[in-house]
Amino acid sequence: MSINKSRGFLYKLARILGDVNAVQKGRVGRRVGRRVAGRATGRGLGKLFK
Repeated sequence: MSINKSRGFLYKLARILGDVNAVQKGRVGRRVGRRVAGRATGRGLGKLFK
């Protein structure tokens, strides 16, 4: 297993664990909102520096 595949797996696992934690604490809406805002920011920056 290459280091890139290992890293990708760990990032996916961390995201799933964060989702589970948000559900347990009842903060799913806040997490979803931050994820959407992060994606929008990333796309905007990607277009800016392209």
